[in-house]
Amino acid sequence: MSMDMDRKRARDGWLLSAPALVLLILAASGPLLIVVIYAFLTPGEYSGIVWDFSLKAWFQVLFERDIFDQTVSFADAHLTIFWRSVRLSLVTTLLTFVFGFPTAWFIATRPPNQRAMWLFLITIPFWTNLLIRTFAIMEVIRLDGILNNALMGIGLLSEPLRIMYTDTAVLIGMTYVYLPLMVLPLFAAIDRLDFRLVEAGYDLYATRWQVLRRIILPIIKPGIIAGSILVFVPSLGAYVTPRLLGGGKKMMIGNFIELQFGAGRNWPLGSALSLILLLIVGIALIFYVRASTRSDANG
Repeated sequence: MSMDMDRKRARDGWLLSAPALVLLILAASGPLLIVVIYAFLTPGEYSGIVWDFSLKAWFQVLFERDIFDQTVSFADAHLTIFWRSVRLSLVTTLLTFVFGFPTAWFIATRPPNQRAMWLFLITIPFWTNLLIRTFAIMEVIRLDGILNNALMGIGLLSEPLRIMYTDTAVLIGMTYVYLPLMVLPLFAAIDRLDFRLVEAGYDLYATRWQVLRRIILPIIKPGIIAGSILVFVPSLGAYVTPRLLGGGKKMMIGNFIELQFGAGRNWPLGSALSLILLLIVGIALIFYVRASTRSDANG
C-alpha cells in the first residue's frame, strides 16, 4: 500500500511539473539545439546558412586565412575581444566585491528593524530598465557630464576627463549595474555569521586584518563565491553596457556575437562563439558547485 502511494505521489509530481518541463525544453533546449546545429554548417553568401557540414566557423574563432596567399594566422581581433571580455568581467567582479563587502557588512550590522529598509534601497535599481541605468551612467561620465562638471567646478581639473568609449567607462557601467548582485549574497552570508567568533579573535589579540583574513572571509566564502558567479556570468555576456559606453570600439563577446548575426552575416561563426561563451559560463558554474561542495564537506 505504501509503495502504491509513493508511485502515485511521484506520478502526480511529474504531471504537475510537465507544463514547466515542456516549456523549458521548447524555450531553452530547442533554441540551443538550433545554435549547436548552425555552428557546424556553412555560412551563406549573403546571410543565413547552407546545409553542408563544415568546421569553418570553429576554425574562424581562433584563426584567419589570408585572402591572397591563403596563409593561416591567429585571429588577433577575436583573441583581443575574448581577452577584453574575460579581463573586464574579472575586474568587474573584483570591484563589486570591494564595494559590495563594506555595504553588505554595514547592512548586516544594522538593527534588525532597519535591515529591510537598507535592502530595499539596494534593490531599487532593479526596478529600472538596464538601458535607462546605462544612460544614467553616461550622463555622469560623459565629457560635459556631472562628474567632469563637479571636478572642474571645485578646481581639481582644468579640462574634462575623457572617460566615454573606453574600457574604463565599460568597467564603471558594469560595476554599477551588477553591484546589487554581489551585495545580496554577501549580506546573506554575513547575516549568518556568529559575531562571537569575531569577539573571540579580538580577545586572543588578533588584529583587525587577522580577524578579517582568518575568521570572517573563510566563514562567508560561500557568499563570496555565489556573488562572484552572479556578477561574472552576466558581465561576460554583457551587451547593452559595452555597446553604449564602449561606443562600438570596445567590443565584448556579446557584442561580437550580435555582430556576426547582424552586419557580419556569418551565422555559423556567431553560433560557435555563443557555444564558447556557454562553455566558459559552464566552467564558472562547475567551479561554483565544486567550491560549494567543499564548503559543505568542511561543515
